[in-house]
Amino acid sequence: MSTSILLIRHGETEWNALGKFQGSKDIELSNAGILQATFLKKKTQDNFDSIYCSPLKRAFKTAQILCDDTNLKPVIINQLREIDFGEWEGLTLKEIKANYPEKFRTWTTDAMNAPLCGGDHTLRLASIRAKDAVLKIAKENNNKKVLVVAHGGIIKAALIGIFNWDMTMYHKMSLGNTSICKLSFNDDLKPLIVTLNDTNHLPEDYHIKSFV
Repeated sequence: MSTSILLIRHGETEWNALGKFQGSKDIELSNAGILQATFLKKKTQDNFDSIYCSPLKRAFKTAQILCDDTNLKPVIINQLREIDFGEWEGLTLKEIKANYPEKFRTWTTDAMNAPLCGGDHTLRLASIRAKDAVLKIAKENNNKKVLVVAHGGIIKAALIGIFNWDMTMYHKMSLGNTSICKLSFNDDLKPLIVTLNDTNHLPEDYHIKSFV
């Protein structure tokens, strides 16, 4: 038997469409994001035992849409909130590179800690809280299928923590809005990646604007 955890990035926001780092900012889903979540719901087909989400509006609303017409409600887990990027929030990648060249270089090349400008201090600390949250969910839902709706950054951080990768792996993954990363855990909580960045539920000609 195995436990299935589907790590789902929230639907698109206006900041996503503009390529801005959101982080701790509580940005609402856009109409496009609501539509993406509706497409995702058709794929999940209410075929899950429980659902957890970040406290931020964009993740919570996505989770609510996935729960429509079911007897389930999203369980908010504060540790699933997005990484706090501090001064970088509201800026595009291009703007961050231009305005914070040394800090950006360190963040993208430091394999051990990857310091951040924000409240999480380092990517490593974010990866620890994300890993702990996902493993706790897996342990409490043995042999079940669980949806976890969160954010691109914290999902990548969770994968880094769970698989004990170095911090530079963060910059070697792209996760689109409403993408699914499916993990399987055996009874000893040994993890296996089943899918990464699965967006097959979106129309074939759909253009994903944000992988930030």
